[in-house]
Amino acid sequence: MPCGTQNIIAMYRRKLIKNATIVNENRTFVGAVLIDNDRIAEIIEGTEAVPSTPADIVVDASGCFLLPGVIDEHVHFREPGLTHKADMETESRAAAAGGVTTVLDMPNTVPQTTTAEALEAKWEIAARKCCVNHGFFIGATADNVHLLRTIDPRKVPGVKLFMGSSTGNMLVDKEEALREIFKTVQMPIMTHCEDTDIINANMARLTAELGTEPGVNHHARIRSEEACYNSTALAVKLATEYGAKLHVAHVSTARELELFSADADARITAEVCVPHLLYTDADYAQKGARIKCNPAIKTAADREALRRALTDGRISAIGTDHAPHLLREKQGGAATAVSGMPMIQFSLPAMLGLVDEGVLGLTDVVRLMCHNPARIFGIEERGFLRVGGKADMVLVRRRSWKLTPNRIESRCGWSPMEGHTFRWAVEKTYCNGRLLYDEGRIVDSHFRGEAVSFCH
Repeated sequence: MPCGTQNIIAMYRRKLIKNATIVNENRTFVGAVLIDNDRIAEIIEGTEAVPSTPADIVVDASGCFLLPGVIDEHVHFREPGLTHKADMETESRAAAAGGVTTVLDMPNTVPQTTTAEALEAKWEIAARKCCVNHGFFIGATADNVHLLRTIDPRKVPGVKLFMGSSTGNMLVDKEEALREIFKTVQMPIMTHCEDTDIINANMARLTAELGTEPGVNHHARIRSEEACYNSTALAVKLATEYGAKLHVAHVSTARELELFSADADARITAEVCVPHLLYTDADYAQKGARIKCNPAIKTAADREALRRALTDGRISAIGTDHAPHLLREKQGGAATAVSGMPMIQFSLPAMLGLVDEGVLGLTDVVRLMCHNPARIFGIEERGFLRVGGKADMVLVRRRSWKLTPNRIESRCGWSPMEGHTFRWAVEKTYCNGRLLYDEGRIVDSHFRGEAVSFCH
C-alpha cells in the first residue's frame, strides 16, 4: 500500500490486514484481522481468509508479523516542566515509530504528579499532544497517603514509589511511611528499589579513593548489587506482609531474581528494562555516559541471568525506562552526568533481535511487552488481539537497517544504539484502528490517542 494513501485511509471504516503471521496469546499462525473503526471485528485463520463483512481497504501483509501494539509500562515523557528534553508529542511519535501504542508515564515531572491537580493537568496535555494511548502513575510521597486512598483506580495504572534514588519529596525510605503505603494502597505499587544510604557510602568511598569524581565506568560500583538487593528485598517483604500488589521496576541483578517466583498469578512481579538486557559494564568503555542509567547496568553475568529469567517466569514484563536527556547533560562522570537514555523507538526491534539470538521466542516478546503489562496493571481492552478489543497492533518484518540520527523521533536527537544494524523493522503501527506510522514516517500527525482505563 503506497504511503501516499494515508489521507484516504481515514475515510474507510473497515480495513483488512491479510496474509500476516499473527503472534498472539502463545500462538503463531497465518491469517487476517478485520478492523472496524477502532476495534477488531474478526480474526480469521488461513491465507484464504475472507471476512464476513467486506473491507473498504485491504493491506497485504505477506512476509510480516502482526503483533498487538506494545505497551511500554515505564516511560518518562518529561512533560510538564522538562520539555527542553522531550514532550508528549515528540516522544509519542517515537513510540509510534517503535510499534508502541500505549505508554504509562512516570510522575517525576515538574511539578511532580503527586496531586489530583497534577494528574488532571497531564491528562489535558496528553489529550492535545499525545498520539498514542496513555496512562499516568500517581507518585507516592511520605505524606500523601490520604490522596492515594481517594484516587479513582480506574483512571491510573498504580502508584509509583521511589524507595531510593529520588530527589525532593518523592523519596520514601523511612519504614513507617513505607508500611503505611503498602498497607493502604489497593492499586499496583511500582517501585524504584535502590538503597540511598548504601549508594551515598559507596560514592563517598570511591571519591576518597580516586581523589576526583569517579568515572562513569564506576557507576555500577556506586549503585551496587547490594543497594539494589537490599531495597528490593524490603519491598518484597512489605508487599508479602500486607498482601499488596507489587511490581518492581528495572531489576538489574541476578541476586534480585532470587526474590521472585515463576507463579503466573503472583501478586509480586518484576520488570526488566531494555538497556539491562542489551549492555554490560564493559560497554561503558565505548558508550560512556550514554548508557548511564539508574539502577546501573551491571555485569555480563547479571545480563545473562536477566535474559534467562525472561523465559522462566521470574521476569513478567519488559519496559524501557525511556528517559530522554540532551547530550550536553550526559557529559561528565558518575556523579555529574545525568542518568537515563531514550529507548522507546528501538525497543521492539532490539528485543526481536534477541529472538534471532535464541534468547527468547516471538510469543515471549508479545507476552512480556504486550500481554503481561496489560494484565499487571489491568489495562482494559488492550494488549491482545481479541475480537471486540481495541485495534492496537503493529506489523514488523525481518529487514536489515542501520540506525542513523536522522531516523530518531525523540526531541533529544540521539540514541545509544546509533550505528547499530537491526535485523527487524517496524513497518506499520495502528492505534485505535488508525494507521499512525507507515514505512518510516508518521502519516497521521493530527491523530491523538486515548486515556486508557484500568481494572485492578
